[in-house]
Amino acid sequence: MTPYWLLPLVAIFAITASAQTPPADPHRKYFQLGDLKLEGGAVLPNAKLAYATFGTLNAQRSNAVLLPSWYGSDHHGYDFLIGPGRSLDPARDFIVLTEMFSNGWTSSPSNTPAPFDGPRFPPIAIRDNVAVVHRLLTAELGVPHLRAIIGFSMGAQQAFQWAVSHPGFADRVVAYCGTAKTYPHGVVRLEGAISALTADAAFADGNYTAPPRKGLAAWSRHWAGWVFSQEWWRRELFKPRWPSVDAVIEERAGRDAVRDANNLIAQARTWQRHNIGDTPGFNGDHEKALRAIQVPLLYMPCETDLYFPLGDARYESEFIRGVKLTPIPSLWGHSAGSGGNPADNDFIDAQIRQFLK
Repeated sequence: MTPYWLLPLVAIFAITASAQTPPADPHRKYFQLGDLKLEGGAVLPNAKLAYATFGTLNAQRSNAVLLPSWYGSDHHGYDFLIGPGRSLDPARDFIVLTEMFSNGWTSSPSNTPAPFDGPRFPPIAIRDNVAVVHRLLTAELGVPHLRAIIGFSMGAQQAFQWAVSHPGFADRVVAYCGTAKTYPHGVVRLEGAISALTADAAFADGNYTAPPRKGLAAWSRHWAGWVFSQEWWRRELFKPRWPSVDAVIEERAGRDAVRDANNLIAQARTWQRHNIGDTPGFNGDHEKALRAIQVPLLYMPCETDLYFPLGDARYESEFIRGVKLTPIPSLWGHSAGSGGNPADNDFIDAQIRQFLK
């Protein structure tokens, strides 16, 4: 079996959804959830959760670390943090990597039969993802407590939610390039992407029989303008990996051409709706929910992130007791956290390694 740390890094532009026919992965396992009642009230029949584990749970059951996936990613989204000399080492840690609903492997529009197939897939909340992973850990894997929870982007949203929904379950929480609530600008940005995709007549209100390629190309160009910072583009930091702006766009468009559009939209809707204040007991008050966080929390926004701006992280940090706010000094924008830039990888890994001590 290939060691985890030798598996390929996630591509920078992997902030997309999974392909329509997911490739086989020898590390991926499935936890059968049965008929799952969701936060919105719908019951999703025969639901499943995809995940992977590396390392061994020790006799004390005290060495488990959870890494929930991010938008459109899978368990490979954290490859750069795992291996000898890195913050997570399978020789020491029991590493659990879970995959969000609508990513194409866990229950999604693309793999769920009628009546919840395609555009009929029910709304999913971040708290739904947290709830099923809690079941996986406690009922399936025998993990009563976590050494740490580490999350990037929508994984960071899940990490914050864990800190509120299960305040004593982890010793440490790390959230990077993600906030505890999706603020109005983020909602509008995502709505623009969804509108670009659904404007293609071939989308057919989500009932397409082949990928809506024009819509996917428009979606791709929308995201290309947001994933990196303006200064990254001005300095042409895409070179030498990509020789030109057109090459960046073309590579992304080629990758996105086979994405499942309903998966993209469903997970974007989960992102749009998230508010940690909607946790029962907080009546929509996200500031109150942030004040309730008790676990030591390392908060690492990227200085140039256009998805989750530094100002939003500074604002949220005002309400979190004992938070360690450590901005990532990068021009790579949101992609600073996705594993594509070695300097950012090293910075994030070093900060996590120090925090977990």
